[in-house]
Amino acid sequence: MPSEQAQSLAAVLRSIRSNTAVTQPSLVRQLGLGRGVVASRTAELEAAGLITTAGVGPSTGGRQPRRLRLRSEAGLIVGVDVGATVLKIGLADLSGCILDQVMEPADVTAGPDVVLGRAETLIDSLLSTRASDQGVWGVGVGVPGPVEFRTGLPVRPPIMPGWDGYPIRDRFALRWSAPTWVDNDVNLMALGELRANPAAAQVRNLLYIKVGTGIGAGLVSSGRLHRGTEGCAGDIGHVTVSESETVTCRCGNTGCLEALAGGAALAAQGQRLAETGGSRQLAQLLTVQGRITAADIASAAELGDTAARALLLKAGKLIGSTLATLVSFYNPGWVILGGNVINSGDTIRTQIRETVLHRSLPLATRRLRIERSSLGSEAGLSGAVNLVIDELCEPQCLAAWVPHSTPAGHPELVSAAELTFAA
Repeated sequence: MPSEQAQSLAAVLRSIRSNTAVTQPSLVRQLGLGRGVVASRTAELEAAGLITTAGVGPSTGGRQPRRLRLRSEAGLIVGVDVGATVLKIGLADLSGCILDQVMEPADVTAGPDVVLGRAETLIDSLLSTRASDQGVWGVGVGVPGPVEFRTGLPVRPPIMPGWDGYPIRDRFALRWSAPTWVDNDVNLMALGELRANPAAAQVRNLLYIKVGTGIGAGLVSSGRLHRGTEGCAGDIGHVTVSESETVTCRCGNTGCLEALAGGAALAAQGQRLAETGGSRQLAQLLTVQGRITAADIASAAELGDTAARALLLKAGKLIGSTLATLVSFYNPGWVILGGNVINSGDTIRTQIRETVLHRSLPLATRRLRIERSSLGSEAGLSGAVNLVIDELCEPQCLAAWVPHSTPAGHPELVSAAELTFAA
């Protein structure tokens, strides 16, 4: 398919995908394409089973035009969100709507064979409940570490021993004979927010900050995810905090933000408080539970424990100071806060916000919104399925599989420069 035809095909599908019901005349106006081009592209998409009629629109003097909608029910997308301590699996339709999902505790340090083996079992279980004619159109996987997006390989992930260079993409592509994409979990959280939250899509320039076991950022520029040259843009957890260069991080360096203010660091600090009697409430929790979590610290702070509150305030200032640098440098319109530490209480969120507003350039914060994620713990899964849909709708990829009506059975689609199909 010629490049110009592929571009216009993708533009028409993108517009139909982002609207509940559009007409050919409205597509002509929105996209600036000729009526004949729009008619041809919609016919191609309809023949492939990707779009269908959804009633008729208002007449502008002639026959009422057909409304068009995405046939979201045509296929299934698999989403896999691997966290440090939680595994989430979901099935979605082609609009990105999650149809079924399951979540269970997991330990990423157990290694890829254990974690991904369990993910495969859960996926099979979910797929067994769906109609047999709904093939797997693609798989999206998020992991809590740096990923070279071009190859889908984790690269020396600090909290994921045994995962360095592991072929996640190849494993899932072989298992379901479907194109598979792998990305850092925070990138997917940012993408999930961008696709599921109309307000975020309208802002177009945003930062998603995850404070969980680790700390990371996802960057969206002009409505597109920004990964950088190798795919590691936004890894702020390993920015050095100057006043604390004696603390060793799991990455091997000293003074990293994550080693001082991440969920694992907070839990370790809270444990020490409990063991030394610095916090009565945490000491009681330690006696009952045998360990302290970041959520425990947040709960204690909300109940008035001054020592727990001090830990969160310090962490909030460190995160906020780092984030203020990004805000002044990048000038986003929206900062979205997510992750299990953020979701566990108001203390750290408030401190991050105050520090960003105090330390950033006044012009950079004039219209800046700093808010909690609208998706909460669902952001990563939403991003995983939307990653697949976005990639399948890229012009070259779309042009390669539309003549076959489905990308299922064609895992080679991930290599956009080497797209070849058998007749």
